[in-house]
Amino acid sequence: MDPALSAVRLTVQEAIHTLLSSEDAGHILSTLGTLKRYLGGTEDPVLPEEKEEFATVHFSAVLRCLVSKLSPGWLELSPGGQLEQLWESFFLDGPPDQAFLVLMEAIESTAGPSFRLMKMAQLLDTFLSTGRVAALMEEQCRPQTKPSFPLFQETLLSKVVGLPDLLGNCLQRDNLTQFFPQNYFPLLGQEVVQALKAVVNFLQGGLDCSVSFVSRVLGKVCIQGRKREILSVLVPQLTVLTQDSCLWQRVCWCLVEQVPDRAVEAVLTGLVEAAPRPEVLSRLLGNLVVKNKKARFVVTRKLLLLQYQHTTPMVQSLLGYLALDSQRRPLLIQVLKELLETWGCSSAVRHTPLEQQCYISKAILVCLAHLGEPELQDIRDELLASMMAGVKCRLDSSLPPVRRLGMIVAEVISSRIHPEGPLLKFQYEDDEMSRELLALATPEPAGDCSSVSRGPSPAPVDTEPPVEMPEKAMESDVPPTQPQGSDSELDSDDEFIPYDMSGDRELKSSKQPLYIRDCVEALTTSEDMERWEASLKGLEGLVYRSPAATREVSVELAKVLLHLEEKTCVAEFEQLRQSTLVAVTVTDPEQVAKYLTSQFYGLNYSLRQRMDILDVLVLAAQALSRPKSLQRRSQHGSTVPGTMCSPALAVSQTGNVAAPDWQVVVEERIRSKTRRFSKGCPQRELSGVPNEFSSVAGYFFFPLLQHFDRPLVTFDLLGDDQLVLGRLTHTLASLMYLAVNTTVAVPMGKALLEFVWALRFHVDIYVRRGLLSAVSSVLLSVPTERLLGDLPDELLEARSWLADVAEKDVDEDCRELAVRALLLLERLKDKLLSSSSPQP
Repeated sequence: MDPALSAVRLTVQEAIHTLLSSEDAGHILSTLGTLKRYLGGTEDPVLPEEKEEFATVHFSAVLRCLVSKLSPGWLELSPGGQLEQLWESFFLDGPPDQAFLVLMEAIESTAGPSFRLMKMAQLLDTFLSTGRVAALMEEQCRPQTKPSFPLFQETLLSKVVGLPDLLGNCLQRDNLTQFFPQNYFPLLGQEVVQALKAVVNFLQGGLDCSVSFVSRVLGKVCIQGRKREILSVLVPQLTVLTQDSCLWQRVCWCLVEQVPDRAVEAVLTGLVEAAPRPEVLSRLLGNLVVKNKKARFVVTRKLLLLQYQHTTPMVQSLLGYLALDSQRRPLLIQVLKELLETWGCSSAVRHTPLEQQCYISKAILVCLAHLGEPELQDIRDELLASMMAGVKCRLDSSLPPVRRLGMIVAEVISSRIHPEGPLLKFQYEDDEMSRELLALATPEPAGDCSSVSRGPSPAPVDTEPPVEMPEKAMESDVPPTQPQGSDSELDSDDEFIPYDMSGDRELKSSKQPLYIRDCVEALTTSEDMERWEASLKGLEGLVYRSPAATREVSVELAKVLLHLEEKTCVAEFEQLRQSTLVAVTVTDPEQVAKYLTSQFYGLNYSLRQRMDILDVLVLAAQALSRPKSLQRRSQHGSTVPGTMCSPALAVSQTGNVAAPDWQVVVEERIRSKTRRFSKGCPQRELSGVPNEFSSVAGYFFFPLLQHFDRPLVTFDLLGDDQLVLGRLTHTLASLMYLAVNTTVAVPMGKALLEFVWALRFHVDIYVRRGLLSAVSSVLLSVPTERLLGDLPDELLEARSWLADVAEKDVDEDCRELAVRALLLLERLKDKLLSSSSPQP
């Protein structure tokens, strides 16, 4: 053995013996000074081989000895804190990896709050704040002259990444803020940047380095769910450093390429979320998706097809990254094909939530915006086939947003693959979602930056003074200048005040019929369009004013209105027709309800007519379930109940009686001299009246349940006509709710639960929403005692189904409706228990 190395071992053994046994401050300080020479930075340095021997073999033993002697009495042996400063310097100036591990080992092995525990925690805080973690990672990146120990690096990695959890468990309530995850991981991100800067310096100096340890640190942090904290610091700085440096770009590429496979998804997701623009993501990742199969799967499939919680700017950044390089553009075409294949799958439309369908649609539009005409023409047939399949299954959906998605995407695809032909055009609502989708289909200009990374653009500066326009030219479209000698000033009629024609009405040659039979005759046989229109507009009022005459021809009138087609451009034709049909049903509910429910399953009716029948039944049931006074007010279009607070106010509003001036003065004096504890409007008590819907609810409800499972030639509720089935379920739920506190509510509830149980696994979202609403209506309408007495088995079955829907259904509204129904069940149970418990 080398004599120098033997001397180092002997010196360390004697020093450790002295530190453990001596209580002399001078002797201890001199011993520590001797050991400090092996760390460098002193006036009397040692040989390099001795320094290396001490650092690699003996340093950890010395640190453990110093930790064992740590106590208030031992530190106070030297006045002025000299011993304490020298003691701390061994941890802060020596090899950072060993110092860090010994500190963590000492903290974890100390049981309970103590002076030693808090002192070591404070020292670790100083260790972090002085950049020693960056030095630790820098040491792991240096070229290793000796064989490395995988177990040592794995231990070091777990301690660096798990420090907040370890310190939180040890210190508990006495934990320092620096060790909180929200503070530690941004600090760790800054230390990673410093370590990478050291790596760049090594490479510029001609030394070979490895960023494998830093990649593992980054991967482990992202796996633990702290990617936002560390990448919020790391990505902005790397964005600036890689902007003008190819070397920094290569270092970043190596950093991401050497991330372990199990952490690739977490790291890539975090980088895509944090990168503000596609070009930044390209500088950070390079062609990683071309080289790494796991990264390719994450970027091209998992982030686009299997997940849908990401934001629209993130999708734009991800797909823009694929479009920026010629080696990555084939992947963009592959992504578009897979997105369209999923978009055109009818099973995916039925079983995926609306949010995911919207997410996929946005990704398709962004892909189309990035692809050029030659690339699209090469895959024209595939795009057309997927588009046709997707449009068909979406137009068959009962949800308006799903249909609108199909229309918008089909329009964009058609315009891109057939720019020369006639454009495909649908009519849909111009809402925020449609405007956003159409904006995504527009290609962004080159070099455009996202709104996140740039500030507000300055207003353009005009180089020439604005031309002042005359007031007349600003107010009208008349040119500001007129040729001389023109008679325009003489012919102008701007000074005349326009005549008020707002109260004018169009003169009609035909008078409005005064009898219901005349209206029926006019609507069925008359060729006079003015008489036909007048009959339609006045029929509702005649029905309410002549109930006896209406009952004589109620069924015939309902048949005429149900089959009535618009002959002229009557304003609000559908609303007039529906309101009149509702009036007829309210006037003669039993006969008209029998007729309408029998025609719902009849032959030769369109889907629109069947849905009109359901709408009329619900509106008529609402009118019948209200008190008569409210029915009259709603029929005659009077003010909503509760707006007229006092009789005096009512008189003043109608304008029939005007109070004299002296009476107003007297009332004002009395009001000012009178002390009142409440000035609220006196509420007129409503007299109790029977619910008119109670006696006819069965005619509205039960016939709709009789033949829902019997397909007709042109009508199949359990087949293609899912939209009508969904409307039927919502109608039954509404009728059940309006039958609250009626004698027929219990059999209605039992029949409705059987209907729900037969269709509980229906694939259409709109149908399932109606079924869940129906369950809630039963729970709200049927009395608690009758529910638990007559329907216990149905409630138990419904409870298990509701719990399954609330947990697993793909639609958010379905899950919310199921949770509400479960809460109603719990409330009913609590109510029953409270009523059955003995009173003290």
